[in-house]
Amino acid sequence: MFASKVTALHPTPQRRFLVVEDETDLGNLIKLYLQDFQAEVVVVERGDLGLKMALEEHWDLMILDLRLPGMDGLDICRAMRSNGVDLPLIMLTARSTELDRVLGLELGADDYLTKPFSSLELAARVRALLRRSSRSPQLDTQEPDTIKVKQLVLDKLQHRVLLNNLDIELTAREFDLLWFFASHPGRVFNRSELLDKVWGYGHEGYEHTVNSHINRLRAKIERNPSAPEYLLTVWGVGYKFCEHQPL
Repeated sequence: MFASKVTALHPTPQRRFLVVEDETDLGNLIKLYLQDFQAEVVVVERGDLGLKMALEEHWDLMILDLRLPGMDGLDICRAMRSNGVDLPLIMLTARSTELDRVLGLELGADDYLTKPFSSLELAARVRALLRRSSRSPQLDTQEPDTIKVKQLVLDKLQHRVLLNNLDIELTAREFDLLWFFASHPGRVFNRSELLDKVWGYGHEGYEHTVNSHINRLRAKIERNPSAPEYLLTVWGVGYKFCEHQPL
């Protein structure tokens, strides 16, 4: 009996999900869809308020509509990532063109759903992102915390990249992609494999976002992006990181 009282006094910390959706009925429906996650779900209808809450409070997941009053979803995503807010983020939109999907992912969204969507589809995406975000780098004792290749230094614990002793500003997804490559020197990956390993979900039709991320990484870390020495193209197959001896 004593043990049960202690459990009641110290409940398991509850997850917190932020939903930014201006359609009241859809926002309430998403909240209903998420009830199986035993999370506190907060729904707001204005983009500017959503950004304020994302920056000032702790959240475990954000579901963000693209078109919002006050501030649109792409601007919110850009502002969050530039301020170092790296919570898992699913973007919603009524539009389904590939350009829209790629743009959302490039700005830092982790996943993308086109309206209308089912409760099962949303739940699957949420589970995938929560699994990915819960992984701790300390769990894998075989993987180093720092990788040094030529003049490039990657620090996983600090999410920091140095090139010639200068900080290189990367988005969270750019860092994840670069770390994955550097952790597997010389190994070739195609775009589908990279989406699965780095984005953590099967993003069918999103392969072009890999090209965009690699091009942006090259612009930041290569002396000559058209003749890269770190991120190499294997024509007709995919990409690989230059071979080096892991520490």
